[in-house]
Amino acid sequence: MLTVVRDLLDDRDHHIEFNGHLTNHAKQAVVALAGLGASPDRIRAYYDGYRAMTPYGFPLEPARPSEHPIGESNWPDFVGRRTSFGAYCEFFDRRDRELGTDELLRRYVPALLPGWVGAFTHAAIHLGWALDVGHRWMTVEGLAYLAFSAVSCHPERAAPVGGPGPGSAVESLIEVARDWEADEEGVRDRVRTLLADTDGGLAAGILPELLRSGLQYRNARVLGAGVPLMYRTPGWIAAQDPADSWQQLHYAATLLYLARPGDFVLLHLITSLHGMEHIAERLPADRRREAVHCFWIGMLAVLFSEDLLPGGAELAALHAAHAGNAGPGPDWDTVVDRAIAEDEEHNPKMVYVLRRQWERTGRHAVYRTAAGHFTTTPELPDTFQEPPTP
Repeated sequence: MLTVVRDLLDDRDHHIEFNGHLTNHAKQAVVALAGLGASPDRIRAYYDGYRAMTPYGFPLEPARPSEHPIGESNWPDFVGRRTSFGAYCEFFDRRDRELGTDELLRRYVPALLPGWVGAFTHAAIHLGWALDVGHRWMTVEGLAYLAFSAVSCHPERAAPVGGPGPGSAVESLIEVARDWEADEEGVRDRVRTLLADTDGGLAAGILPELLRSGLQYRNARVLGAGVPLMYRTPGWIAAQDPADSWQQLHYAATLLYLARPGDFVLLHLITSLHGMEHIAERLPADRRREAVHCFWIGMLAVLFSEDLLPGGAELAALHAAHAGNAGPGPDWDTVVDRAIAEDEEHNPKMVYVLRRQWERTGRHAVYRTAAGHFTTTPELPDTFQEPPTP
């Protein structure tokens, strides 16, 4: 690991969020830029520029004192309450020194996996990308962020699909897209009504700060209320090696991105999938399918809450056009150079993951095609002009 990368990932000067609940992405960007081969000077310059002023127009904030001490007896009590991030870091740091990282993850991750969509998937990204590069302090931060921001996808509600069902992730996604599009039971209208009922969301326990986001509120509302299609568990999750499921999910998420090229929300499915796969790899073999299952449910919740699921015919056509399309493909140098020069850190992260997938899959062209579609920093809603909710 480059010295500059190690030093920046060791930084403890900043809070994990700013302006309420916007995620501090700086360390995730460092991992991506280093993985793409950026120079130490470029990595340092990006980090310094980001902490002084993020693309959202706000600087990073200093580390905050915690409201509550966190220990073995009470650590579950504040999960998802968006409090005491620093104390969670201290707790997991101490436990990591006592147990070692493998045992730390084995003990604490399974209880936190259902909450991976919280902080709009960034806690899962932070932890998984830390594990990708093997950095201890960033791993501690990622675990603490999972606890801080968790919003459960409620895997306990799931039921298996009757009969053999689709045999792969993309086939299941196409089937769900067709059912969502047909909307024979009026689910889409019910979701719209649900999302408009902010009083009901607050009464259901969604934290007021998430209303400022809109996006995170909608995710939390759908996850809390549930949509039956989210809990129709495909047979392939239990039937096949989780490693095969992750590969299929990477392909399916990339097709979604190609259906809406450059979509900011769909890009997060690509980068969080990379994180969740690395988290799952560190779990005992008998717990890895749980991570696949949680990702599947959470992915559908994001798609439903933002109404971003393409039609079934559109997805099927994309699948037919790209399945089995492997070969040398175009050169990556141009897209990688462009990603390294970007101010919007989501783009180097996206390119980093898709290039890794291109290499892993024998140069499947779908990943190189998708990597050419960069996103832009979204405009924040007017609610961000108001002070964060205490």
